[in-house]
Amino acid sequence: MSLQYQEEVLVDVLEDEDKDDPKNLIVFNDDYNTFDHVIHTLVKVCKHTYQQAEQCTWLIHYQGKCTVKTGTYRQLKPMREGICEAGIDAKIY
Repeated sequence: MSLQYQEEVLVDVLEDEDKDDPKNLIVFNDDYNTFDHVIHTLVKVCKHTYQQAEQCTWLIHYQGKCTVKTGTYRQLKPMREGICEAGIDAKIY
């Protein structure tokens, strides 16, 4: 077994163990995206109501970030990808 292969297997195992722990999907403020774009994206990707998305957007604007969803890594990963594809910075912690 090569060292590189063994390292990849160990990383895969660690990621699988971590995927069911509760995580937060956090969206970060920037100077490029409009309020309407962020609201529309949160409604479309995270299935927020308009009011939820608007509140999150104000928090993102004033606090610099906001947890927009909580769940497992597997649940949040496609949402993060959708938000990032819309040009908005998001991370899972």
